Order: sequence, then C-alpha cells, then structure tokens
Amino acid sequence: MHTINEVLDFVKDNDVKFIRLSFCDLFGQHKNIAIMANELPSAFESGISFDAHAVKGFRDITRSDLLLFPDPNTLTVLPWRPRPDGVVRLYCDIRNPDGSPFSLDSRNMLRQMVRRCESFGYVCNIGAESEFYLFKTDENGEPTLVTQDNGGYLDTSPLDKGESIRREICLTLEEMGLKPETSHHERGPGQNEIDFKPNNALASADNLITFKSVAKAIAARNGLFASFMPKPLPHAAGSGLHVNISLNEGGVNIFNRGTDSVFTNYTSNKVFFSESACFQRKTERKFGEYQAESKNDAKNENAELSKVAESFIAGILARTPEMTLFLNPLANSYERFGVFEAPKYVSWSHQNRSQLIRIPAAIGEKVRMELRSPDPSLNPYLAFTLIVAAGLDGVENKLTLPPPVDVNLYTADASIIQTLVPLPNSLDRAMMLAENSDFVKNVVGEELLSKFLDSKKAEAADFIAAEDKIKFYRERYFDVV
Repeated sequence: MHTINEVLDFVKDNDVKFIRLSFCDLFGQHKNIAIMANELPSAFESGISFDAHAVKGFRDITRSDLLLFPDPNTLTVLPWRPRPDGVVRLYCDIRNPDGSPFSLDSRNMLRQMVRRCESFGYVCNIGAESEFYLFKTDENGEPTLVTQDNGGYLDTSPLDKGESIRREICLTLEEMGLKPETSHHERGPGQNEIDFKPNNALASADNLITFKSVAKAIAARNGLFASFMPKPLPHAAGSGLHVNISLNEGGVNIFNRGTDSVFTNYTSNKVFFSESACFQRKTERKFGEYQAESKNDAKNENAELSKVAESFIAGILARTPEMTLFLNPLANSYERFGVFEAPKYVSWSHQNRSQLIRIPAAIGEKVRMELRSPDPSLNPYLAFTLIVAAGLDGVENKLTLPPPVDVNLYTADASIIQTLVPLPNSLDRAMMLAENSDFVKNVVGEELLSKFLDSKKAEAADFIAAEDKIKFYRERYFDVV
C-alpha cells in the first residue's frame, strides 16, 4: 500500500522520467497515456484528460472528456525500460469531469464488489491460470501462424522451445511485484501456461492485465508473438483462463479441508471452522448450528466443503450460463468448449477436468474451487465482478450444491448428459442469456450491459455474414487479443 507522497518520493529518488497511466476499455483491452514525471502531482490532484469517444464502448462524441486518476497502490516499475530515466506504471480510476466515478469503469465496479464481499465478512482470493500461444513473426515483425515449437503437455527442451521465454516472463513479473507460481508447456504446439498465486480479486485483475502486456512485450523482444486468442488453431487445444477461488474469513480459508478446529477431528479431509471465525461470521446463524452441521458433515465421506463454500459454488454454477458472455466474449471463444478439457455443461466434481467447476486435490490454504470455462480474452474486472456476485448470491440465498457428476463428460452416456444444463454454444446464445438476465443487469448496470450487447451484436452479425470463419477469426482477433 502506497500513499501519494510515497509514490512522488519514489519517482524523484529513482530518477523516473515517464509515468504510464493505465486502464482498460469495456472489453478488456489495455490502454495507457504516458506523462512526464513532473506532471504526476497534477494527475493525482486533478486527473489527466483523454478522449473517451475514441475508446470503444465509453462515450459518444458529444460528451467525450473523461479523467484518469492514478491509484498509488498500483505503482510498478517497468523492468524492460532503460534505467536511469526509467518508466513506472500506475493503474487509474476513471472519473467524469465533475469528479464523480465513471459508470462504465469496470475496475471501480470490481472494487465495489470486493467491498460488498467484505461486508459479508469474507475476502475473495483469486488465482488465475492463463494459457497462451507463442507464434513466430515474419521479417517485418508481424505474427505468422507458425508456432514456436511442436511440444506438448509438460514437455522439456528441445521439444519445448518456450522455456526461456516463460522464465523471462516470470522473472520480469517477479521484479514488478507479481507472484507467478508455476509455468509449463501446455498441450498445443507453442502453447504455454503461467499460473499465479492467489490475491484479492482487484489485485488479481490488475495482475492479469499486467501479465498479458508483459508476455506480449517479452515475446516481441524475442522475435515472437504471444496470442491470448481462445482458439487460434482450429485443430489444437484452445487457451483457457482457469479461475481459482477461495474465501477467507478472519484469516482462515473456509474452503480448507484441514482439521485445525475446536471440533473433534473426525477425518483429515473435512472443513471445520474455528470458534472465533464462527462468531465473526456476518450471518444470522449461530455457532451451535455450524457445530451441528460440521458433525453431520463428518459422517459423510463426500462432505469436504463448508456450507458457505457449497452455497458460494452453487451460486456460480447457477449463474454461469447468464454471465458467459463476459467470461467468453468472442465468437471464437465458443470453438473451445467441449474439447481438449474445456467444459461444455454446468456441472462440478472433485479433480475431474471435464467439469465446469472442479475441486482440485489440495490441502491447507490451497484448497479452492476452479472455474474452467473463462478464456483470456475477457475483461477481468467485469468477469471477476460477476463471478464474485454470483457466489455471494448463492451464499445470500443459501443455495444447495447439487450432487457432483463423477464421470468423464466427454464420453458419458446420453442419459447423464441429458440431465445437465449446457453452456451457451455460440456468441448469439450467450448474448440472449445475458440480455434476459436480471442478475447480470443488476450487477453491471443497464447502461454497461446495453453498450456491451450493442457491440457484441454487431460482432456476431459480422461473424454470421463471414463466408470464411477462420479468416474472420484471424482478421478480427488474432493480432489484438
């Protein structure tokens, strides 16, 4: 956490010359304005103006001015820029000329959802697992469709030629204060994955935007192009963004199946709460009720989650079809579903990678749920806002988690498949579900939903009109996602 004065002192003491003021548009595209260091005090005090009409989805030309106010807590040095005369980056809040928050600032929207979660007594921690492809570039530096290598899942050198690039990306992120956890070659040729330690939802969204920009910068410096398009190669694995989520209450991960509690240790893989955590919970339920539930749960070998965790997961399961437009926002996103371990139905299970939600094998603070449908083309601020809201909706309404579907859904019998709700199979279907969802409308607001839908309807119409879908994907998404 930094104060404005601490940031100004850092800039002066480290001979920083340029400040990048960053934000993202409605659709998750990273934007920035560079200012000289001596303009930073003014930016903190009165903001930096920009043309909102030129940013997709923001404003019409008659009210085109908006202001960027740097968030001092997001100070980061860009390690690949020269030193001295260095460059730092600050994420920004977007405000109207009168100083009020801009209604379509998705970062502020997520901040408000984080506060709502805290009002329930919880901190929602999110850790992202992002997949991406590395492609070779031509003599002009433009990306080609030739992948960097032909390696496969967890391959090593020489099959894996992305090892050094991933290492450079991870070390750069570490210098910037981010915490990459693991990295490896994924299933597709030239496909890579970097996973992050969990952080609060707002920091995780900031970090995801940073990660994508760093990956692209490091790849370009090495003569490569990093693509976060959901399905850049028709016959290879798509790129997902698996979202790992846990809830923390009073310093305790309430997804945790550990045994340190005031209750009898019935088994080693059940969820229990400390007495103090139970009393801190901001619900109407009493400690004795949690104790009784925990004793009942202990008799059931499959009861591995707290009631709150189950309701949180149930809320996300119930709302995923409605919010899929924001988790998978491109026409290309729907090419990924149902193959190469990408989900197709609304279901959950333990460890099972054919499900929408799985509970990975983990212990201690790493116990979590994993949402497997999102892809890296999303706006993380909007996506995380909706995901957290869905979970809280489940908690508020005490939703019951349905039974797990402990089968391989890619080979399951039709009698099982017919009982499951499918995920939207197209951008059109996802738009229809979002447009008719009171939940989505209440979370993101009518104005944002209307603007998002207007843009996506035009995109969907262009896609339907395109005779060559592969060419459409390449021209519309490949270079920009």
